[in-house]
Amino acid sequence: MAKKYSIGVVCSEFNFDLTQTMLEMAKKHAKFLDVDVAKVLMVPGVFDIPLAVKALMKEKTIDAVVTIGAVIEGETEHDQVVIGQAARKITDLAVEYEKPVGLGITGPGMSRLQAEDRIERAKNAVEAVVKQLKMFK
Repeated sequence: MAKKYSIGVVCSEFNFDLTQTMLEMAKKHAKFLDVDVAKVLMVPGVFDIPLAVKALMKEKTIDAVVTIGAVIEGETEHDQVVIGQAARKITDLAVEYEKPVGLGITGPGMSRLQAEDRIERAKNAVEAVVKQLKMFK
């Protein structure tokens, strides 16, 4: 019998109406794929995600982590800085801990309407980590 995978999810509270929907979608897709969502950590914003990812990566029972967030374009280039730094550190953590991390963070440079259209990207992040887990087993 194949091992049932266990994942953690880190979700940004910023743009909560979007990210909460993304979180629920990710959970449902994990269940569909027969993957256990062992722990969900909520953080204030996307910039705060890497520290929570690191905490989950340290847990021996967590096989992979999915990140969820929505970075909407503002009047400055703040959105580009936030997503760029978070994505870079998330990638570093995946390599350091040798565990997959799914990037379910949408943006930068997107409008609120575009963010709403991209809610299903949370499912893609779950799908990506499951495919990686199967590839590396």
